[in-house]
Amino acid sequence: MNSRGYRNYYKILGVEPSATKAEIKRSFRKLAREYHPDVNPGNKEAESKFKEINEAYAVLIDSEKRKKYTKYGQYWDQSIGIKSNPGKGSDFDIAFGNYGNFDEFINDLLGNFGEVGGKNSFSSDHNFSTKSERTPKNLDAQIKLQISFEEAFRGTKRTLSINGERVQVKIPRGIKSGSKLRLKGKGNLQPGLGRRGDLYLNIDVEPHKIWYLEGEQLRGNLPVSFEELVLGATVKIKIPDGEALVNIPAGTIPEQNLRLKEKGWPLSNRRGDLLVTLKMNFPTTWSQKELELIQELQNFRSYDPRKDWFKSA
Repeated sequence: MNSRGYRNYYKILGVEPSATKAEIKRSFRKLAREYHPDVNPGNKEAESKFKEINEAYAVLIDSEKRKKYTKYGQYWDQSIGIKSNPGKGSDFDIAFGNYGNFDEFINDLLGNFGEVGGKNSFSSDHNFSTKSERTPKNLDAQIKLQISFEEAFRGTKRTLSINGERVQVKIPRGIKSGSKLRLKGKGNLQPGLGRRGDLYLNIDVEPHKIWYLEGEQLRGNLPVSFEELVLGATVKIKIPDGEALVNIPAGTIPEQNLRLKEKGWPLSNRRGDLLVTLKMNFPTTWSQKELELIQELQNFRSYDPRKDWFKSA
């Protein structure tokens, strides 16, 4: 006979003999959190209860062990020699100090007991699945992080919830879509070993209504009037970090690009240039006086815009 007597694992976990694996896992999570030594420092009774819960879970979550336990009762483990004496070097003694937090510990423990798939955190905004392989090829994980154009231009900080942990991420000034940021040790957990991969944030910058990046070149279209192109003008424009003046030479043609030195995208060690493309913008309505002046201009015009075109036709 088992020297410790019969231990009702179903009663220990607070479940019925007909309980499903999902119900057993759910009850184990609840009890493990309640009696975890970190929650009850110095409480030997809670520590003993915690190990008892682990022992019960290890048996009931394993289909073969559960079948033998249900069939043979107190004699079920004599043939396999399982060691489960709490407090005396049992197989369930855990080095709690090797884990950063309770979530990491419990997920590693569930992995040791054969939990496959599912989420590996009790509450988080970003969860990464705990895989059951002992030596996975890659423990790294990645998620997309969308930021505004202004945040990318100026740089910012974001606080993320990853596997229940609050992590502050510094996003550097001048970052672009497609860039990756690495968070060391925040990826997937390898069950049984407590090892974690890295988490990569794939940056996605929301488009701006005016400005856009072409490689490292910041560009945009600038609407101008007919007379500004003909007579020349100095116009004030709004750029991502303030205002700037654009000098339009007299006789400038539409679609011409003007360069504003060091007013563009922040680069690693300097500020890039800004290119504006001049777009002639006609009014939707004309005043009587404007039409009269245009008519007068037409009467004085000596230039034929289709002269060369007819020669080539």
